[in-house]
Amino acid sequence: MTDRTDRDGGVGLVVLLALALAVAAVGLAMVSREVAEPFVLAILAALAVVGVFCLFAGAVGILYFGQRHARNDLTKAFVDNLPHGALIADNSGRVVYANRAYRDLLGLDAEAPVPAPDRAFGGNPYLAEPIFRLARAAQQGRTLKEEFRLPPPGEVEDEGAVEPRWFRISVQPMPPEPGSGRKGPLTVWQVDEVTQDRLREESSFAQVQAAIDYLDNAPAGFFTADADGRIEYLNATLAQWLKLDLTEIAAKRLTLSQIMSQDNAALLGGAGRGENHGNAQGGVRRFDFDLLRTDGTTMPVRVLHRLPRGNQLAHVLILNRGPGEAQEADAAGLRFTRIFQSSPFAIATVDADGAVSATNAAFSRMFGADADAGSGKIKLETFVDEGNRQDLRKALEAAIAGQGLIDPIDVTFAGPGQSSGRIYLNSIADAQDTGEAAIAYALDTTEQRALEVQFAQSQKMQAVGQLAGGIAHDFNNMLTAIIGFSDFLLLNHRPTDPAFQDIMNIKQNANRAAGLVRQLLAFSRQQTLRPQVLQLGDVLSDLSILLDRLLGENIELSLESAGDLWPVKADLHQFEQVIVNLAVNARDAMPDGGKLAIRTANVTEAQSGELGESHMPAGEYVMIEVRDTGTGMTDEVKQKIFEPFFSTKEIGRGTGLGLSTVYGIVKQTGGYVFVDSEVGAGTSMRVYLPRYEEGTAGVDQEPAKLERKPEKPKDLTGRGTLLLVEDEDAVRSFAARALGTRGYEVLEASTGAEALEVFEEHEGNVDLVVSDVVMPEMDGPTLLKRLREQNPDIKIIFMSGYAEDAFKRNLDENEEFMFLQKPFDLKTLAATVKSALDD
Repeated sequence: MTDRTDRDGGVGLVVLLALALAVAAVGLAMVSREVAEPFVLAILAALAVVGVFCLFAGAVGILYFGQRHARNDLTKAFVDNLPHGALIADNSGRVVYANRAYRDLLGLDAEAPVPAPDRAFGGNPYLAEPIFRLARAAQQGRTLKEEFRLPPPGEVEDEGAVEPRWFRISVQPMPPEPGSGRKGPLTVWQVDEVTQDRLREESSFAQVQAAIDYLDNAPAGFFTADADGRIEYLNATLAQWLKLDLTEIAAKRLTLSQIMSQDNAALLGGAGRGENHGNAQGGVRRFDFDLLRTDGTTMPVRVLHRLPRGNQLAHVLILNRGPGEAQEADAAGLRFTRIFQSSPFAIATVDADGAVSATNAAFSRMFGADADAGSGKIKLETFVDEGNRQDLRKALEAAIAGQGLIDPIDVTFAGPGQSSGRIYLNSIADAQDTGEAAIAYALDTTEQRALEVQFAQSQKMQAVGQLAGGIAHDFNNMLTAIIGFSDFLLLNHRPTDPAFQDIMNIKQNANRAAGLVRQLLAFSRQQTLRPQVLQLGDVLSDLSILLDRLLGENIELSLESAGDLWPVKADLHQFEQVIVNLAVNARDAMPDGGKLAIRTANVTEAQSGELGESHMPAGEYVMIEVRDTGTGMTDEVKQKIFEPFFSTKEIGRGTGLGLSTVYGIVKQTGGYVFVDSEVGAGTSMRVYLPRYEEGTAGVDQEPAKLERKPEKPKDLTGRGTLLLVEDEDAVRSFAARALGTRGYEVLEASTGAEALEVFEEHEGNVDLVVSDVVMPEMDGPTLLKRLREQNPDIKIIFMSGYAEDAFKRNLDENEEFMFLQKPFDLKTLAATVKSALDD
């Protein structure tokens, strides 16, 4: 043991000094004064020098004057008896204290000098790095621990050499105690030999490795899986059967669905977890089905599955049934079991009491873990809704009685989700021998029924849209004539005339009717759109002022727009109409006030796929949600809200075209609209518009090649020869008279063929053609192509009650034309013609 701590002076030194001074005094007293005086002066001078030195040394801390600190013998005894070596060194590396265990670990004699660990172990090149890290940590006052082996692994040891030893060395700073007089901190080194621990670990590891090697080379496949179906371990035999690379398995964990079908994975994952299962958890069940190899082939196996306890691992033993290994008697049963388990249809056998006695994997997947009956007694009728149980019970009684040709039963399955299906029942002839009386086959028809409903709704909306579009076209022709001739009457009546106000009322109501027709065209997706790239956040911000006025003071409006919202391509005015219609509809649903929230967000392709809307393809969309706290809607109302003229409001308070207009505009823009509503809980309307990316296809509608909205010139008169083609007599009469009074020479034709004859009679001397689009015998686009053959530079204005896009597809890509939407008034007609001729 080495101890250099607190070496304090003793009283003996002081006594010796006092005796020496006394002897010197007696000696000097015995000599003469002349002889003694130099000695006395020398002694006094020496004492003065020593005194002054001690004063300065005490002031700067070289000497410490105070009471000697008593040693803590209990602490020292505790450190001396530690099982591991302990050493204390100062900041210069000088050893201050080392216990007995440290000497014993290094094999030092009692009188041998004690080196610090960095010097004792630093001579080995293999230990250079860990020892350097420890020494560096000691200098920096950090705590660090290192572990190493001597001799190093891989060194050739002489025969009969000492067994390898493992050491663990740690450093820890120890600050100086207050009042100890020591300036710098100390470092505590701990050295412990952990050879026995490492030998035990190596022995345990070798045993585990031997067990794994044994399991890997076993003649049967084996794997363990957790409760979520993730494979934790798979032995080499099974990996070889499945043609799997074990190195890839270690890097990427497998799941049950990757080595077997989804149904069989669900069967194993849910086996034994049903509350009604007859077998206790921890038992073993047997299955026969196919495993999937990486090359896509299958292999028949017998699976011994240990049921899990809670979330513990499930242990699965795979027995390969190769060619020729099964007996002929067992081969047929194995083949049937494989077919039974691999069937995509849910199959269950039913006994004479109507209880399920055996199920396949698809049945367990369809009805959950409780359907895996085992030895349990679960009635088949418990899997369907109460309203269908009586029909199922009658059909089951007929099957148990041996009756054939039983009609399938359409049912709603029990449980959440309102899933539907169809159940087929067949009788088993040898029921008395097997205890099984019937076989039930179940098909999930939920998605099929949803598609049927959607298809029927889509057909109905399409039919109504076609009807609305046809009505709108005819109405536009009538309204054009009414508005046009009203303008003629207004030209001949002054505002002071009694009839002037009556004529104005006729025109105003005709314009109101034109607004309703535009809504019908919007629903039937036959209106003209002028799409442009929009930032919906900016559009909604600008629209909020109008919405505040529309909603009133008792409704709180909030806007929540995503900061990085994607752009969309839509008609600005039509989109604003969509938001206004939704807001007004929400306002009417909150007669006593409430909250209206408009929220926008980006929807990624993955998120759109998770919405569960089968008729909306996955893609990137921008969502606009309008959510209110109103009265909500029933399911019956939700099925009809987009139909034109359907309204829940009182008579005279709405036309029933608001939401149908929203539906048409959104659809024509390439988007989708959905509604979520609950009576008493409010309604949420969600609009999804496709994300616009530059260089990609946008919405269906594109601006016309010669799109312009010129200001109406003040002088609407002009000169030139016009060919007016219109099959509606009233519209043609109004347009010809209106253009004739403005100074144009108007040539009239009621059909396309007649227009060609008139054009030839005037030898092509026509400055402008004004033609309807939909006409008998020859439509407007066909007429234009025929006229281009005779005069390639002919100018044309198409007028129609349908959308511009409805006929634009029939024209050449670079064809230039102007479009006049019906109904129009006299000034709009004259201004459009004037603009076309001046171009």
